[in-house]
Amino acid sequence: MTESAAPVSGGRAGRNLPAATAVGIGLLALVTAALFYAPLLFVVIATFASVMAVREMSTALSVRERRVVNEVAIPAAVLLPPIAYFFGTDYSLAAVALCVVAAAWLRLRRDFVGYFNDLAATVLVIAYVPLLIGFATALSTGDLGAERVISMILLTAGNDTGGYFAGIFFGRHPMAPSISPKKSWEGMAGSLLAQALIGAFVVPLLLPIEAWQGLLLGLVMAVTATIGDLAESAIKRDLGIKDMSQAIPGHGGFMDRLDSLLINAVVAWVAFQWMGV
Repeated sequence: MTESAAPVSGGRAGRNLPAATAVGIGLLALVTAALFYAPLLFVVIATFASVMAVREMSTALSVRERRVVNEVAIPAAVLLPPIAYFFGTDYSLAAVALCVVAAAWLRLRRDFVGYFNDLAATVLVIAYVPLLIGFATALSTGDLGAERVISMILLTAGNDTGGYFAGIFFGRHPMAPSISPKKSWEGMAGSLLAQALIGAFVVPLLLPIEAWQGLLLGLVMAVTATIGDLAESAIKRDLGIKDMSQAIPGHGGFMDRLDSLLINAVVAWVAFQWMGV
């Protein structure tokens, strides 16, 4: 199954924009309320998204006979985000190592046919989804936890929104036609502009950083968000599917919504550690 090649855009042109906008605003409102008024609810939301995304990835990979060891992947999806929140990312990384050992043993008990593919798929799913979501829950801790997560979300949504509209109106030159025909260099320019503005003028209102730091972070996260988007698109192309699922109206599946956020959660965690906020 392939996506339509026109019109070229920097976002997901062709989606149900009203539904996508309404759902996006609703999710942002829910996450914002949880972050400021019930931080543990944010961990619950993140954990739920982790489980749903792992299930989507597991189902998608089975199309190409990659059998994820769900006896390990699902518990990892449940446990890794809270571990990162309560104990820190060092412990979540250690937990991933234990998951690899457990998956290697449990898969070995079946047979050796497809062993490498199944184990590789399991490690990919665990490292790609719950481990990276754990960086978002780790971001939410401390006095400025809510502000850090909101900044990360805004600096990811800005990439999608800026790229979408710039691509719709100006998109002419495809960036990666074999992976995402609707993504253009003009859309990327719109993403960079939107991210620069959000980083320079909005993020400093939330966090004690300088405008130039926010601008730099916005530009970096525009690039990494695009990498996350293209990486998930490449996975879907390889598997021959259009969306991971239709769980979220206007957005596709959980992974279709999380693709850029997963990458940017790590980037934001590293950046804010460096900035001391």
